Amino acid sequence: MANEVTIPLLPCRSIDDVGDFYTMLGFTVTHRQERPNHYLCVQREDLQLHFFGVPDLDPERSYGSCLVFVPDVSALYRSFADEMRARHGKVLLGGIPRVTRPRKRKNTGQASGFSVVDPGGNWIRIFQAATADETDDRDVEEAAAPASRLARTLENAIVLGDSKGDAAQAAKILDGALARADDEPDVTDVVQALVYRAELAMRLGDLARVEELLTRVRATALDDDQRVLLADVLASVEELDSARGA
Repeated sequence: MANEVTIPLLPCRSIDDVGDFYTMLGFTVTHRQERPNHYLCVQREDLQLHFFGVPDLDPERSYGSCLVFVPDVSALYRSFADEMRARHGKVLLGGIPRVTRPRKRKNTGQASGFSVVDPGGNWIRIFQAATADETDDRDVEEAAAPASRLARTLENAIVLGDSKGDAAQAAKILDGALARADDEPDVTDVVQALVYRAELAMRLGDLARVEELLTRVRATALDDDQRVLLADVLASVEELDSARGA
């Protein structure tokens, strides 16, 4: 067979809250019902998501999740971020609902991706789709581990924070590595770790820590080449600052 379609069914506490959130992101509500059960369907181009109501659901404890593979992860993130700014004046980087920034993860073969955590606590995990001419993952050698200890710790923290959703443990291991950051020869590794740690602090609701970390980033001397290399990371500093102050 070919052209099969799979649609995830995800729990939520309120179909109205979920519907409002996804319409903000550019989805259309294609079906809504309250009887015999609460049920909602949304669609954005070829992406369809269905939701069923669970009134006593705790979004923080939800195990709802699905994978979405798209042709351009960065473009979709920018679109979602723009819609959030238009509605809220900032990108939602902390609490529920929220979005994580696109980044590569070592547990996905360095595939770039980000997650949308919706009002039901569902993790919509969005990744770059492999192109037809890319080699099968089984034939690709494992990417070499980063040279610096801090960069290796950052990779592990990203897996904990962005894949497992354990922001507290990710922050803990990154704090230990950053405490020895003065020994790191590559300042770009330090900046990337500081910015990700600030994003974790935002998720944990520690706004004072966010400010402290962003201050350290801004105080770090970077040459022009380093600023080009870190362009996306430095752009996230402004997003975090806006989210913190709004």
